[in-house]
Amino acid sequence: MVKVVSFDMDGTLIRKDYVEYVWLEAIPELYARKNGMEIEDAKEYVMNEYLKVGEAAIEWYDIKYWLKKFEIDCDWRELLESHAYMLKLYPEVNEVLENLRGEYELIIISNAAHEFIEVESRVLGLNKKFKHIFSAVTDFGNTKKSSDIYQKICGILGIENEEMVHVGDNYEFDYVAPSKAGIRAFYLDRDGSMGSNGENVVKNLKEFEERVKLLKNK
Repeated sequence: MVKVVSFDMDGTLIRKDYVEYVWLEAIPELYARKNGMEIEDAKEYVMNEYLKVGEAAIEWYDIKYWLKKFEIDCDWRELLESHAYMLKLYPEVNEVLENLRGEYELIIISNAAHEFIEVESRVLGLNKKFKHIFSAVTDFGNTKKSSDIYQKICGILGIENEEMVHVGDNYEFDYVAPSKAGIRAFYLDRDGSMGSNGENVVKNLKEFEERVKLLKNK
């Protein structure tokens, strides 16, 4: 029987405009200004440095690491706060959460570092909607590619793995990894890029809500 419903954060609950702007526009702009470079050259350089690290490494998500690496004299809090006006939930999120919160314990399991989570959750009021918000990289020193993260969280919550359902928009992190841990997982394919309508693929969170309700007594 499902007791806990778990969500990824960016790309699942929250539109990616904010995080993409911070990483792909704001930081390259600061780097270009510091080094007297054309913005497009700075973007190319910064992106190449990101890719050298890769999203499987915890440094990928660490804004303090990148500001130090690029020798950018900028307070990370000011950087994140200055663009917080861009934060928006997907349109179905509030309705889905309201429909599920009475029957299930709602949590977030994100790869985002606490620096991002703190700003995003406060601005959008997610702290009031979720019992727990976990950062894989900050709380566990790993990414969600490790199925151990999901197992550890089930242990913290005092539930069996099969009592959790998870959904997210990264196939490896949000579907493969939790599935390996024995957690029922759904891949959120908002843009239809997978070209699949399998039983574990959903197009939006309303569809996910319907799948969760079908699992109610299983």
